[in-house]
This record gives sequence, C-alpha cells and structure tokens, in this order.
Amino acid sequence: MIAPLARPIPGGMCATAPSAPPPPDPARFNLARHVLAAGAATPDKVALAVLTLTGAERWSYARLTRAVLGAGGWLLAQGAQPGARVLIRLGNSPAYPVLYLGAIAAGLVPVATSPLLTGPEITRMARTVAPRLVVAENGIALPEDLPPDRLRRADPRIWESHPPCDWHMDAAGREAFVVFTSGTTGTPLAVRHAHRSVLARAMMHRGWQDLTASDRLLHSGAFNWTYTMGVGLIDPWTAGATALIAAPSVSLDHLGLVLRRHDATIFASVPTVFRRLLRGEMPALPRLRHALSAGEALPAALRAEWAARTGTDIHEALGMSEISTFVSGAPARPAPPGTTGTPQPGRRVAVLSPEGKPLPPGEIGILAVSTADPGLMLSYEGHAPPEGPWFPTGDLVHQDHGGAIHYHGRADEMMNPGGVRVSPREVEQALADLPGVTDLAVTEVEPAPGTRIIACFYAGPDLEESTADAFAAERLARYKAPRAWIRVEEIPRGPTGKIRRGALLDLYRKAQA
Repeated sequence: MIAPLARPIPGGMCATAPSAPPPPDPARFNLARHVLAAGAATPDKVALAVLTLTGAERWSYARLTRAVLGAGGWLLAQGAQPGARVLIRLGNSPAYPVLYLGAIAAGLVPVATSPLLTGPEITRMARTVAPRLVVAENGIALPEDLPPDRLRRADPRIWESHPPCDWHMDAAGREAFVVFTSGTTGTPLAVRHAHRSVLARAMMHRGWQDLTASDRLLHSGAFNWTYTMGVGLIDPWTAGATALIAAPSVSLDHLGLVLRRHDATIFASVPTVFRRLLRGEMPALPRLRHALSAGEALPAALRAEWAARTGTDIHEALGMSEISTFVSGAPARPAPPGTTGTPQPGRRVAVLSPEGKPLPPGEIGILAVSTADPGLMLSYEGHAPPEGPWFPTGDLVHQDHGGAIHYHGRADEMMNPGGVRVSPREVEQALADLPGVTDLAVTEVEPAPGTRIIACFYAGPDLEESTADAFAAERLARYKAPRAWIRVEEIPRGPTGKIRRGALLDLYRKAQA
C-alpha cells in the first residue's frame, strides 16, 4: 500500500512536509536568474528544442541566457524602468519566453496574454494593468486606445546581439509577472505573482513531475500558454533539463511520432490531447517515463487506456492561475483510483464549509490553500492581498481518510434539478463508459419555464434513449440521471480542454428550436 503524501488531521487540514527553503538572500533575488542558474553549469546543453517531423531548432543554455539578457537590455533601452509592466502580444515562437524572462531579468513585469484575444478583449485587459510598453508582432490585436509611443515591434534577432542587462536583484516578494484568470467568474482577473513564486514550484517538481536534469519534457501547448510557460519551459530550465515544444506545423495526428523521434521522457498535456492521440496509431514510446495532465479533470477511463496503450501512467494535477498546481499524483505516489491525488509535499490545504470552517474527511466543501503558501499570488489587480488563513479555490472536493482529494467540479457549475445539488463531474464520470460515445458533458437545462433537468450532450453515433437511460440507471441515483440525450458533433471545450457549459446551453436551445 502506498502511503499518502499528507495525512488528514482534525478540521480537514493536512500535515505535510516542511515547505521549500527560502532563497539564500530573499532581499536579493530574481526569478529569471533562478530559472537559468542550473543551465549555467552546462552552457552547451540543449535547453530548448522546437520540434518538427524532420528535425529541430535547438537553443543551448548559453544562447538562451544571452537572448534573455539581451531582451532585458533592449526593453530598458526603450525607456522602461524596473517595476514597469510590459504587455506581451507575440505568437507561438521562442520569442515569447525569451521576452517574458528578459523582462523579469531586467526587473520589469511581463503581462502574458494569448494572441487569440480580440481587440475589445485585449483593450479591457490593458486598461486593467496599465502597461508602460506593449511589445507586439504584426497581425496580433492591440489595445484600441494604445498611445503610439508605448508600442514596440518585436525583433528577436536584435535581442541576441543587444548589450545585456544586469540581473535586477531585489526583494523576492516584489511583483514579477501578471497573468489573467480564464474568466470562470465572467470577467478575467489580473493575477499578480511575486518572484518568490518560482521557489514554490520546487514542490511541484517533487510532488508531481519527478523532474530531473536528465529529462526531456515535451509539452503539447503553444509557447504563449501559461501552462506551457510554467510546466513546459520554466520547470525544465530550473532543473537544468531539456524543454521540447512541437512546432506549430506539427499536427496532433503526428504528435506521437514526434514524442518517439525526439526521445521525450515526460509528456505534459491536457485530457483532450491524450484522448485525440489514443484515437490514432500510437507508436511505442520506450523512453517515456510518465505523462502529466492539468487544465481539466482527467477521466479515470482515459488514464487507464493510456496506461494500457503506452505502459506509462498519467499523473494529474489540480491548480489555478492564482497558485499553479498544489494537489497531484506523482510517480512515487500515484493518485488512488477516482481521485486527483494528494497535496504536494510542503502544501497545506483544507476543505471548507460555506461558512469558511474546515470540514472533516468525507464531507464535500470548497478546497482552500494556505495563504502562507509562497506560491500564492500577491493579489488580484486593484484588490487587497488574500486575508485570513485560507484562500478558497472554488473547487468542490472531499478529502478521504488517506489524504486523497476527490474532485466534484466547480462550485459555480453545480446543478440543482428538483432542488438537489448535483456535481456535473460526478455524472460525467459515471457515464464515461457509455458504449459508442467518444466524449460527453452534462449541464442543467430548462425545457419548460420552471422545469429544470439534467441533459447529457455526447459525441459519437446516435444512441437509443432507452439504452442510455438504462445505462445511467445502473450507475446513478434517479435524481442525478440525465433526462435528455443530445447528440453533437463535438463537445465545446476551451483552449485548456475545459468544458464550456455556457456553449452547451446554446446547443440545447438550437436543438429545441
């Protein structure tokens, strides 16, 4: 039997290992310098390889560090001063992480944004964070009211030869970068993170990734995605490992081949991509040690199928923009079946009641993380720092007596047909093996005024409603079972694989029209 990472104690909290040690001098620290420090010992080692089907563009640690410091020097030469914010509007290329780390190296504060955002969307975000500079590529939407003197066009060729900046050393608790939430509350919030947050990522290296300097970690996402930036780039570089990123020209149909040809030892992705890979011909992956999943709940059936096809496990992590991941499985301690995993060593969590009181094991409540966690955000822009002992995540969970976390979905997604609260995640897990269905999702709909039922949307061949009803009846209490079955070509999901339940309602309305 595998011992849990954390054992529950009264109040639903977890006793965990001591947190990661502070930097040698917390008064003089720089996130970017910390990330690239391990690579300084092996300057000729490949830090980054951008992969194609026929080859790769390779960046050594020496080249990467030179480009990062050159980008920092270039930004300072544009008139930005330490502490100023830089809005990044770049596409899917190495220029994105180079500029991102270059800004941090120089003491500036990069604001990471997706190039897919529209003009109105990026305008609202820019007004929130008030950047001193906007660095952009052609063809990517800019803030509509951007003063011309604040716009700079990116030229990555200049950065490698530009006079380098010095590492800007100051308090580890100062602002380092800003990211935006995915907008589950309706409006994306600007999340301010400190330089010290990179130190907390060491808990992820041990408690989720099992990352070492000899690893070759391939992330399936684009450079400009925060999941890729953290797990796909920052973490391997901090460990002195090699980061592998598939070029935009590599389709998902060929990703398995790229994994094999470039000897990936760890593969990081989302459930949607794992599912897509398993639909095709998966080559043998003799060098792969394990895979990592985040961004969306990992179905147990998908994890089992991946293990059967590849001989490796997928280790899931639960996290959020405000703290990155903090609950996960790991190679040394795989998540027990039906669970997300356990709190990473060094993390302290609780399951809270609606009144904010810690609950005992077995009771469903809101997952919360300690406000003393060094990886927790400084604050949302324009808001006070988190107060009190716990920061609630909005995820509904319960913790079992072994310390493992059972995920029940987002609190704001709970269904309430007939006045009884039902987790969509619970229903989706119960229906995951519905014969012939390739993907499914559930949400609450209103077929008539005042009448609310659960509807299941599925991709795959047409189902006999009586067959589907019988399948659900064997696995779910009647009040949890879908009352409508709606076939769709594809389940609407966001970039991270999360189900877009609002889009499901639109599909329902169209089906009823």
